[in-house]
Amino acid sequence: MHVRGDQPCEPPLATGAVPVGVDVTPPPGVEGVWRFAAPAVDVTVSHARHAVRDLLLAQGIGGPGYQELLDGLLLIVSELVTNSVRHAALLSPELVVEVVLANGWVRVSVEDSHPYRPKALSEDFNRLGGRGLLLVKAVTAESGGSCDVERTPGGGKVVWVELPIPRPRLGG
Repeated sequence: MHVRGDQPCEPPLATGAVPVGVDVTPPPGVEGVWRFAAPAVDVTVSHARHAVRDLLLAQGIGGPGYQELLDGLLLIVSELVTNSVRHAALLSPELVVEVVLANGWVRVSVEDSHPYRPKALSEDFNRLGGRGLLLVKAVTAESGGSCDVERTPGGGKVVWVELPIPRPRLGG
């Protein structure tokens, strides 16, 4: 799952690809890496979403100019953590969420020790569930970001998404 739109791509930090008209200069001082581990249980989904929201707000990424980015990232975090909890918990009782802010981009990732590589299912609207990665890919593509799955040295995986941080326009 390595996408920008429906085409294979390189990570945005390497290519500098940015949607037309988007200034990705972050607010002053926004840079850093935050990681936290959590048990692979249902309640972790909401805890991870709230932790990422609080972190981004504390870094000045909040308000009307960032609302679309924030909403997209929180949906992505929810979907990635849910996938890890539902599909990897048996072999990976713990997961790690990481947020990286650098160079006008935000990267969120979820790591677990299960070797299963997730796949986006087809758009079968008669089926309940199973379309989380389709949502992740759609939000990523719409934002001009990228996403991928990588193996960890221990045989697990990291699913990550990078999105540009828009510079809010004056007055809103």
